[in-house]
Amino acid sequence: MSNDPLVVFTPSGKRGHFPKGTPILTAARQLGVDLDSVCGGRGICSKCQVSPGYGQFSKLGVTVQEDALSEWNSVEQRYKDKRGLIDGRRLGCQAQVIGDVVIDVPAESQVHKQVVRKRAEARDIVLNPSTKLFYVEVQEPDMHDPSGDLERLCAALKDQWELENVKADLQILQVMQKILRKGGWKVTVAVHLGDDENPPRIMHLWPGFYEGTVYGLAVDLGSTTIAAHLCDLQTGEVVASSGVMNPQIRFGEDLMSRVSYSMMNEGGADEMTRAVRAGMNTLFDEICAEGAVDKGLIVDAVFVCNPVMHHLFLGIDPFELGQAPFALATSNALRMRAVELDLTIHPSARIYFLPCIAGHVGADAAAVALSEAPDKSDDLVLVVDVGTNAEILLGNREKVLACSSPTGPAFEGAQISSGQRAAPGAIERVEIDPVTKIARFKVIGSDLWSDDPGFEAEIGASGVTGICGSGIIEMVAEMRIHGIVDAPGLIGTAEQTGSPMVFADGRTNSYLVYDGTAHGGPKITVTNRDIREIQMAKAALYSGARLLMDKFGVDKVDRVVLAGAFGAHISTKHAMVLGMIPDAPLDKVTSAGNAAGTGARIALLNSASRAEIEETVHNIHKIETAIEPRFQEHFVNASAIPNAVEPFPILNSIVTLPTATFNTGGGDGAGGGRRRRRG
Repeated sequence: MSNDPLVVFTPSGKRGHFPKGTPILTAARQLGVDLDSVCGGRGICSKCQVSPGYGQFSKLGVTVQEDALSEWNSVEQRYKDKRGLIDGRRLGCQAQVIGDVVIDVPAESQVHKQVVRKRAEARDIVLNPSTKLFYVEVQEPDMHDPSGDLERLCAALKDQWELENVKADLQILQVMQKILRKGGWKVTVAVHLGDDENPPRIMHLWPGFYEGTVYGLAVDLGSTTIAAHLCDLQTGEVVASSGVMNPQIRFGEDLMSRVSYSMMNEGGADEMTRAVRAGMNTLFDEICAEGAVDKGLIVDAVFVCNPVMHHLFLGIDPFELGQAPFALATSNALRMRAVELDLTIHPSARIYFLPCIAGHVGADAAAVALSEAPDKSDDLVLVVDVGTNAEILLGNREKVLACSSPTGPAFEGAQISSGQRAAPGAIERVEIDPVTKIARFKVIGSDLWSDDPGFEAEIGASGVTGICGSGIIEMVAEMRIHGIVDAPGLIGTAEQTGSPMVFADGRTNSYLVYDGTAHGGPKITVTNRDIREIQMAKAALYSGARLLMDKFGVDKVDRVVLAGAFGAHISTKHAMVLGMIPDAPLDKVTSAGNAAGTGARIALLNSASRAEIEETVHNIHKIETAIEPRFQEHFVNASAIPNAVEPFPILNSIVTLPTATFNTGGGDGAGGGRRRRRG
């Protein structure tokens, strides 16, 4: 048994015997304890702060004396005087082992910090970025040693940090010599640690010890919007988040319209590539301005997107994605540099694209799988990423199935007569009075209902401007609950519905939500065509989910997760009334927010998760809805509100839907007669 002092680290529980005089940082490294250091033990960075414990630790089987560590020294005092050090803390590189000791490594001193996401049900993110900072002291040039400055810099990284085979781009060589001499041969180096395809590479240099940080971007490139999180790669903190409309919308709101534009117009794909890259750079300018960050310090980025966006952003013609068998140019994860994509961040910044699952199920679905981890779930979970093109995952530890369903832009307020994007003044919540059959509502930017005192004054700046996606879902569901719309999706007359807000509108009827024309505002209505657009979108969504359930051999799921920025604002009850999702207990239907963006952030902050999702994607089984006979059958049934054949027993225990139908055109009342054939 060793007579050397025992060192026990918490919270890891790792322990070992070390000779007297061993620095705590050295002991931590030898035991594989998660203790950070940028300066390599020189007492400069303070990343290795620890909290020694004294007294009797019966659970650990050790008693710690007051003199278990070496005395407080001048380096620690200098650091405390200059920058401050919490009482009781020591620098791990300076404090040496004298006797048995218990050392606690606080969270901020751990290399692989856990960044807790705000959602209660979310997993923590282990902080292990692909680019890290290293302080080194480089041997000065010597007439008798013909090696170059880069070779001696790389030798220092190897000797002091065990970084092998480090490379550098031309832009580093162009500035390196001046920086080395300015720093007196002491520099801080940002190194991308490499991956299966690339060796470690120097990304940036600073003279002396650099006390700042470097940044990364997690980007969700959607059909309609581009959203990004700017993250501090040393702390994991989200410094700023922003989004812009995808400028490709002018070429078509849905993906197939853009594929068609590429097919029909010479150079159309290149035109869309230039547009989306320009929009991306605009977003980066905005997010860096918001976070007060130099774009040149963004050294890493992770992108997630659907297959069409993936190809167009990379400059690949999406022609093959527009026809069976929907072949991707590549489904693998991609690693490249920012300059290859015309991105105006650090020129050597590394760009990582998550793998695509299949021709219509892209890297965004892979990011959702990384974020929500259905493959690690004990119960059967349905994950629905609601957007212009819905990605759907169904699975548990046994297996995971995936499909894509073309819902179109109706859920985002497009193709709706009074629809608009979510913005101040847009109606987002709706309630219809069961007696008067008149709607009241809330708009984005106000917590007041439209019939509350002070509503008009509070919304004076924005007014009531239209109805957004979550608003139209609640509107149609409320109209169904209160007998204004029947199951096939027809709005009844004022006499049939008992609502004074229903009025004849050509050959059909419409419902008046708000009339602001008296003071120059809009007249907001819901037309029968609007109802039909929502029916088509929700039928596509439900049919995809139901098809996966068929393939899994089940008629119900244990829980449902609504993902996507839009999914975060959907009322669970109203989504169920519409028949957007399978029947399930309402408390088992939760929102994951922008899960694709969260998955991108996980891949950005924890480089190990990249290999994890690449492996996971290989095990996800893709179902192609376009060639599945039952998809059309489910679609027809799901066109009814909530469904023509599915019983929805849980929903029926919560709300009783009227059974009257308003179709006088000879339809069967279940699928809408002649109107059904229009879909």
